[in-house]
Amino acid sequence: MTERVPVLRIGQTLLVSIQTDLDDQAVMLLQDDLAAAVVASGAHGVVIDITAVEIVDSFVGRMLATIASISRLLDAQTVVVGMRPAVAITLVELGLSLGGVRTALTLDKGLRVLERARAAAMSESGFGSPARADYGSVVRDAAADQ
Repeated sequence: MTERVPVLRIGQTLLVSIQTDLDDQAVMLLQDDLAAAVVASGAHGVVIDITAVEIVDSFVGRMLATIASISRLLDAQTVVVGMRPAVAITLVELGLSLGGVRTALTLDKGLRVLERARAAAMSESGFGSPARADYGSVVRDAAADQ
């Protein structure tokens, strides 16, 4: 029986730390588990840590891209962190660009990528952080109402 990869929640981010090379069944279970976790938690970001992964094949590479696409459709950005040079080389040689998947060298940098993406999305939607609000216009509007 294939072991499931744990999906941990840290605030509005889900963390998947892959500690072993994945077989095809484990990748399919991860895809299902992660999609369910994104919906159940309402997470805005997913970090997939592949630091321990030494080997990828075309199926695993495609599934990383698929997981990112599923997460994006469920309103969560995905960042893959900890990619080894050999894994990156293999993915390129297999012709897998992982389109739409953001990458970062470390978990810390990956979390910062998600924070910046979330801040940008909030800014674009008009729900920017209060630190950026124009309080002068709020005070002027309140004074005009009196």
